[in-house]
Amino acid sequence: MSITMPVPDIATLQKREAIIAAMRAIVPGDGVIDEIDALRPYESDGLTAYRQPPMLVVLPDTVEQVSAVLRWCHSEGVKVVPRGSGTSLSGGALPLADAVLLGMGKFKKVIEIDYDERIAIVQPGVTNLAITQAVEGRGFYYAPDPSSQIACSIGGNVAENSGGVHCLKYGLTTNNVLGVELVLMDGEIVRLGGRHLDPAGLDLLGVVVGSEGLLGVVTEVTVRILPKPQTARAILLGFPDAERAGACVAQVIAEGIIPAGMEMMDKPAIHAAEAFVKVGYPLDVGALLIVELDGPAAECDHLIEEIDRIAAENGALTRRVSNNEQERLAFWAGRKAAFPAVGRLAPDYYCMDGTIPRRRLPDVLRRMEELSTHYGLGVANVFHAGDGNLHPLILYDANQPGQLDKAEEFGNDILRLCVEVGGVLTGEHGVGVEKRDLMPEMFSETDLNQQQRLKCAFDPLLLLNPGKVFPRLHRCAELGRVHVHGGQLRFPDIPRF
Repeated sequence: MSITMPVPDIATLQKREAIIAAMRAIVPGDGVIDEIDALRPYESDGLTAYRQPPMLVVLPDTVEQVSAVLRWCHSEGVKVVPRGSGTSLSGGALPLADAVLLGMGKFKKVIEIDYDERIAIVQPGVTNLAITQAVEGRGFYYAPDPSSQIACSIGGNVAENSGGVHCLKYGLTTNNVLGVELVLMDGEIVRLGGRHLDPAGLDLLGVVVGSEGLLGVVTEVTVRILPKPQTARAILLGFPDAERAGACVAQVIAEGIIPAGMEMMDKPAIHAAEAFVKVGYPLDVGALLIVELDGPAAECDHLIEEIDRIAAENGALTRRVSNNEQERLAFWAGRKAAFPAVGRLAPDYYCMDGTIPRRRLPDVLRRMEELSTHYGLGVANVFHAGDGNLHPLILYDANQPGQLDKAEEFGNDILRLCVEVGGVLTGEHGVGVEKRDLMPEMFSETDLNQQQRLKCAFDPLLLLNPGKVFPRLHRCAELGRVHVHGGQLRFPDIPRF
C-alpha cells in the first residue's frame, strides 16, 4: 500500500498489559476490548482498503470516563485515536498498532430539545437521521443529511464537517452546530459555543468542526433544528451527457436560484441506482439531475418553471416533477442509495471527494473520462452538483494485482485536477490518511506549519489521532510553543504572516 503510518512505539507495546489494566480500572465491565479477534471489527473505517488492528479498544459511557482515559494516556504518553460510527471514508478513524482506540458509540442520548430556541442537544453517538426523527413530530428537522445519515454519528459529522444533499441551501455541519463539549488530550473538559449564534471571541468552535479528531474528543453537540418548509418538490431532469447537465447546474446558480438540493448522477450511477431501488429513473440518458425546491408553494411553482426553462436551454431530454411527498422521496431514494448500488458494477470501488468551482464542472467531467481511459478503470459519478462537491466512484477489483494501486493513482489525479481548476482536496469526507500526502498540492510549507500550530495548541504532545491530515508532523517545539488556556488561544513567539 502507498499509505504509511507512524512506526509503532515499541515501549508502548511492551507495556500493553499495564495500559489494559489502567483502562479497565477507568472503564469497568465490558468497556475494554483487547482480544485480537474482537478487535477485528475496529481495524478500519469506511475506507476499507487500509486496515490496522488497534492495540486495544476502550468504550466509555460517561464524560468523566472519557476525561480519565485521556488524562491517563496523556500522563503516560499513550496515543489515542477517537472513533464514532466508523463510516469515515478518508481513514480518519484508522487505528494505530500502539494506540488506544476510543470508541464513542455508547453516547447515544438526546439530552434536550428546545423548540422555542430551535435547538437539540445530543451526545456524539446519536446518528444524523435520529436527530430528525426525534423532532419531526413537532414539524422540525436537522438539515445536514449525508447519504450515510442512517448510520453516521453527529460526532463524526462534527469531525469531518459533513454535508449532504441539502447543504447547498442550508449549509454544512459547521453552519448548523452551535456548540460542543470537548475533552482535551490532558483530560480538561471545555465548552465552545452554546445555545446561541456566533459567540464572542476567537472562533474556536469553527476550528473544532472539521478538525478530524486531532484537537479533542467531542462528548456533546448542540445543533440547530429548522421547521419543515411549507412545500418541497423535486424535479428529475435527464440530459444526453454529464457536460450538458453540468452546464445546467452552472446556469441555475448564475441566475440566482438556490435550490434546497441539486444532485447529479452519470449513466453508470443511474443504471446501478435504478437496478438497486427501482424508482423509475430514465435509463436512456447520459446524466440525471435531481433539483429540489422548498418554501412557499407559489415560490416553488415559479422556480420549477424557471429551472424547466434552463434545462430545456441546455438540452434536457426528460423532465418529471414530483406530485406528492412519496414521489419526491422516491426521486431521492436512488441518489441516497447510489454508493451501495455501485457495488453491483465491480467487486470494489474507491469513493473520492473533492470540490471544484461549479463553472468548471463540464471540463472536469471530460478530463475524468480521459483519466478513466488512461488507467483502464471505470468510474461512476455522483455529485453534490450545486456546490461543486464531487464523489467519483472508481471501479476496480482488489483481487487483480495492481488494480488498487491504479485506483489510488487515478483518485490522486482527480484530486490534483480539483486543485488545478481552483478547487480543494475535500468537501466533506476530510483528509485523514487518504489525502494526507496530497496536502502539499494545495498548501505551502508555511501554510501547513500554521495549521500544525493549531494542533499544538490543543495537543502539545501530539498524542491525539497522529498520522492523519499532515504529511509531516513537526514537534511543537520546532514551531513555537502554543497552548489553549482558559478559553484563550495564544501564539507566543510566532511571527505574523
